[in-house]
Amino acid sequence: MLPDGWTLERLDSIATVERGRFSARPRNDPKYFGGETPFVQTGDVAGAQLYLRTHSQTLNALGLTVSKVFEEGTILLTIAANIGATAITRIPTACPDSVVGIRPLSAATDLLWLKYALASRKEDLEAQAGQNAQKNINLEVLKPLRIAKPPTKEQRRIGDTLSTWDHAIGTAEQLVSAGHRQLKALQRQLLIKPVMSGEWDLSALSEVSERIQRRANEEEVLPVLMISSGSGFVRQDEKYSRFMAGKSVENYIALDRGEFAYNKGNSKLYEFGCVFALRGYERGLVPNVYVCFKLLPSLNATFYEHLFRADYLHDQLGAIVNTGVRNNGLLNIRPADFLACRVPVPPMAAQNRIAAVLTTAARYVELRERDLDLLKREKAALMSQLLAGKRRVKVPAAETEAQA
Repeated sequence: MLPDGWTLERLDSIATVERGRFSARPRNDPKYFGGETPFVQTGDVAGAQLYLRTHSQTLNALGLTVSKVFEEGTILLTIAANIGATAITRIPTACPDSVVGIRPLSAATDLLWLKYALASRKEDLEAQAGQNAQKNINLEVLKPLRIAKPPTKEQRRIGDTLSTWDHAIGTAEQLVSAGHRQLKALQRQLLIKPVMSGEWDLSALSEVSERIQRRANEEEVLPVLMISSGSGFVRQDEKYSRFMAGKSVENYIALDRGEFAYNKGNSKLYEFGCVFALRGYERGLVPNVYVCFKLLPSLNATFYEHLFRADYLHDQLGAIVNTGVRNNGLLNIRPADFLACRVPVPPMAAQNRIAAVLTTAARYVELRERDLDLLKREKAALMSQLLAGKRRVKVPAAETEAQA
């Protein structure tokens, strides 16, 4: 049931809905648009957050001409690839037909509110996507979309409230980005630069560690773990919502807290695989295709965690890859070749000092990422309540009377 004063409207009854389009019109055609006009695609909209202010491509650069340019203040909504992503243009923009331009028909529909109302329907739109090679929806799905519309003054209050949250989220994202940049700069300064300048001795991993191939005891019940390149060790059943190992788990390696494993699967973050120490679990089972090892007790394991997370082994691993990725998605890197990779062995005092500095910097990033995640979840919950009328914004009586 809608709140008092709210109405249920079709999208095309309150706004124009038009696909982007480009063509091969001759340059002397009066309907031609080209030159340095920005050309925005689905990925640009998905990454723009609230407003689309910048662009990376122009019509000239792409050799395109178009017969439609969306003016500033148009809501862009993607109907292919990143279905349902939205952003408001701050620049005149040309788009492919996988992006739709939406503009309110009158001042009775607030632009900012409508953007959030459409953003809240992303899952609904994705559910109606055609199951082709690339999922997409058409205007026959989008135009009749039913939207719960509050009075205009309430629309504006909702839009202002949610945009305040988006501003806070944008600030939090900047803090996260700055933290990552600072951490990378510290990694270069404290880990890479001393190696490049020859300040530290280098040793093969096999010389400073012991390989682990132990199996669990029959009576042990241990979590089955895997390495995620973005977050380290995670439970297999939590990542895939089911247990994947099957009977092969009998051959898995039992890894103890603080011991390391090399996952030789390539990823966007780690082209030639990644190395993580087991944290968060006292003991767990990991696939026997991982190369597992523990460092000598005379070394600071935290220092080497930071070294591996900085992708220090990238060039050495790249040089020993044989024929690329095998059928199981793993790189052809033999355990002996991995353990032959050389790592720095600075004095213990330097290991301790560097580990402390990098741990503090990494902790800062972790806390900022946690803040950002909390802001996004709280904003999503608030948006859902406001746009459904389950939670109401206060509209001053003077504004309500003027609206009436």
